[in-house]
Amino acid sequence: MVTSVASALQLRRDNGTGSLIGYLPAGFPTLDESVDAAVAIAENGVNVIELGLPYSDPVMDGPVIQQATQKALANGFRLKHGFDAVRAITAQVDVPVLLMTYWNPVVQYGVDRFADDLAAAGGAGLITPDLIPDEAEPWLNASERTGLDRVFLAAPSSTRARLQQAVDSSRGFVYAVSTMGITGARTDVDSAAKSLVARLREVGAQNACVGLGISTADQVREVLEYADGAIVGSALVKALATGGIDSVASVARELSRGTRAPN
Repeated sequence: MVTSVASALQLRRDNGTGSLIGYLPAGFPTLDESVDAAVAIAENGVNVIELGLPYSDPVMDGPVIQQATQKALANGFRLKHGFDAVRAITAQVDVPVLLMTYWNPVVQYGVDRFADDLAAAGGAGLITPDLIPDEAEPWLNASERTGLDRVFLAAPSSTRARLQQAVDSSRGFVYAVSTMGITGARTDVDSAAKSLVARLREVGAQNACVGLGISTADQVREVLEYADGAIVGSALVKALATGGIDSVASVARELSRGTRAPN
């Protein structure tokens, strides 16, 4: 049985804390190693996995993630391998797995076919960074039919109407982009994130998770003071690239300290 993202977030709230969401690209360094890495972070404190589908034009990704996804593509990664990865991960850990993908590959694959294959693999849903609700009717219909979560993005520049639209269309959580620009670890998480989450709450968001730039346990703790989840990507990908499975497990374990009250 697939654990829903909302239930995973709620469980953490019931325990008096928030969730750590970890991003890794499928197929990096190899398909098998990407599965092992995802399992490792789930076993070391990550509550929801965001598994990225490598794409040839990753406009929102910073250099660390771009290099990883380009290596995966060079090694022969194909979209169907993403479903294989999801199936292998969910067979080993009871943690919801969201695919993160740009929209064009889904359209090329076929929206309904994509939804059916993701659901069959045990996936929880999709994060679609370049898809806005106005243009998402095929995905809204397919996700409704299959019960998959759909995570839309909200940015500090979004109008109240856009925020309302993101909240109404999302299921699982709304992805609050903490800063304008591309992904990558930053020294400070932008104060705009706290304001954005407050604005999302005003229009009814039950689950708002913050991403882009979080790389330390202290930043995770800071974000979880006002958000339901902290999303970490580049720090985990860098650890995997430089130190392998043991390193990414260690970084996940360290980041997870931010989901607990300091000693």
